[in-house]
Amino acid sequence: MSQFLDWLPDSPIVAFTILLLVSLAIPPWFERLRLPGLVGLLIAGVVLGPNGLQLLDPSSETMKLFSDIGKVYLLFVAGLEIDLEQFHKNKHRSLGFGLSTFLVPLMVGMFLGFAFGFGPNAAILIGSILSSHTPIGYPIIQRLGLVEAESVVVTIGATVFTDISALFVLAICVSIHAGEFSVYGLIWQLSLLAIYSAIVLLGFSRLGKIYFRRTGDDESNQFLFVLLVLFVASVGAQIIKVDMIVGAFLAGLAINEVVGNSPVKEKVEFLGSVLFIPFFFVAMGLLLNIPVFIATLINSFELTLAIVLGLIGSKFIAAWIAKKLYRYNWNETMVMWSLSLPQVAATLAATLVGLQVGLLTEAVFNSVIVMMVVTSTLGPLLTQRFAPKLRLITPLLDTPEPLLWWENRPEFSLPELNPPFRIVVPVYNPKTERYLMEMAALIARHESGGIIPLSVATQAQIHLDEPELQLALRNSRILLNQALKVGQEFNIETKPELRIDNDVATGIIRTACEQNASLIIMGWSQNTRLRARLFGTVIDSVFWSSHCPVAVMKLLQEPIAIKTILIPVKTLTVQTIRTVRFAQLLADTNQAQITVLHVCPSQAQPEQIALIHREIDHVLHRTGPQVQSDIKIIASDEVSSLILSETQHVDLIILRSQRRRTAGGLEVSSVTSEVIHQLPCSMILFGEPHS
Repeated sequence: MSQFLDWLPDSPIVAFTILLLVSLAIPPWFERLRLPGLVGLLIAGVVLGPNGLQLLDPSSETMKLFSDIGKVYLLFVAGLEIDLEQFHKNKHRSLGFGLSTFLVPLMVGMFLGFAFGFGPNAAILIGSILSSHTPIGYPIIQRLGLVEAESVVVTIGATVFTDISALFVLAICVSIHAGEFSVYGLIWQLSLLAIYSAIVLLGFSRLGKIYFRRTGDDESNQFLFVLLVLFVASVGAQIIKVDMIVGAFLAGLAINEVVGNSPVKEKVEFLGSVLFIPFFFVAMGLLLNIPVFIATLINSFELTLAIVLGLIGSKFIAAWIAKKLYRYNWNETMVMWSLSLPQVAATLAATLVGLQVGLLTEAVFNSVIVMMVVTSTLGPLLTQRFAPKLRLITPLLDTPEPLLWWENRPEFSLPELNPPFRIVVPVYNPKTERYLMEMAALIARHESGGIIPLSVATQAQIHLDEPELQLALRNSRILLNQALKVGQEFNIETKPELRIDNDVATGIIRTACEQNASLIIMGWSQNTRLRARLFGTVIDSVFWSSHCPVAVMKLLQEPIAIKTILIPVKTLTVQTIRTVRFAQLLADTNQAQITVLHVCPSQAQPEQIALIHREIDHVLHRTGPQVQSDIKIIASDEVSSLILSETQHVDLIILRSQRRRTAGGLEVSSVTSEVIHQLPCSMILFGEPHS
């Protein structure tokens, strides 16, 4: 082995290459074993470190740099991903549960610290390490359609309070450890921390909004701006003698509202999730001394057991207090406990800081590693067990919400005017043009509206006499003439538009907005080329930016022959109801039948299924076009395969897309993504603004 190490060049590129290989290969193997991928990264760090193959040196400047960047990036993303809207929905109860799930573990951790001979500063730090949480069971909640459940909203909102409080306690403990303790020094440090926090949270947030507004769609500079905020805040924290992770977390909160769910946020998180955060967990593994770890489990087993059981018990007591205060049932309480149980992001970063400054011992560090593995496994298992017992669908009130986005939207038209119903149909593929125009004609006739066939010829240069542009204009006119003929066949008002723009997507969304369009109908194209994966496609951009609904269609037969329509429904939100309304509108144009399909977890109780059926039936028959309809509710954990089996018997399926995109394509659920690529029938992917 030593000969192999001598053969490797002494270069930071070697370490970087090894880290890339580990980040790519290891996590998927552990996820197949139903273990978190980060556990695999920790183990890989142990194997590659000083106690293993000695391929990576934790004391090298390269690994220190990667570890520090990963550490601040981890906390930055934690702040960036906190759902502030969810926090505001139930902020009083979120603060109440946050206070409970922070103080109870804090006191338990302090008691354990004193019991095992640690000083006051170290004991308080141990308590703060136990008091934060990372709700890694949240994807299970999303899959079950329970994100609006009050117990879930309160728990996610409490994350804001616990993480901020835990990091502030860490900052104070580290600053006290760095110098001699005095009341004056503590007051001075708290004052500096308060001023610094205000500058980061208010100053960077306002500065970010101004910068994003002025740069428009310049994602590259916006991405660099976000990274600059992260590292400036981290350096600022060090200047006031606070650990950099405090600044990183505050920077994430400050930029949270600025980036929203934009592509910039996706790119920032993508960079962290594939590079720096995995590097951090590998670096944590390098610090794990196996002989000391084994000795800790043998000689300090009581400490490890006390920390693990203390965390589990204190988090349960906190959830029980919330149950008594807010009168939650046991299922809601258990879900709150399961979501607040896992200790990953802030816990590991804070523990590493405590170890590096000498506040915590390796025994505590090793015990926290064990606690992380136990809680990150136990938490999701408990969520999976108890979450399906909550109400699967939140009852909707009879609010005066418009049936479709284009109805009664005063922000897009003057009150005294009654704008006509217009559909913009971008035409660029002769093979799909006719079916798209026929579908648009059926909808326009139903709504007494018109169609605007649109062809966008792209031209990046100033000169308009370029041969390529003239050829593109000629082809566009041919497509528009064909579209005009289809509109005339259906006796629908058709006004073709030819536009020259430097970007096809921009031309489409601007035309739709200028014409006050009610709907955009586009053809589906599955573009898997590298450029599309990195920068998105025309469809992605139109979905992200348009002011009106977008229906992306893959039609395998002429629209007039579509007689059966399937609409899979996960949970009854207002946006989902509008998708059902759109399906009813399509069915009414063609006397078709619709089937609403809801796949609930296999653990769903009969009374829950009956409740779901009543609510869907209420939605179908309350308002909107009254068409022949059916409701199917099936209990199964194989959602994708079940939907695909149902599509064998229908002509069209309508799926809903989130109105945001990623660099790799449209933002849809994993189920939708699986279904799209195997459909035997026609498909419509429907999305609305701000949904």
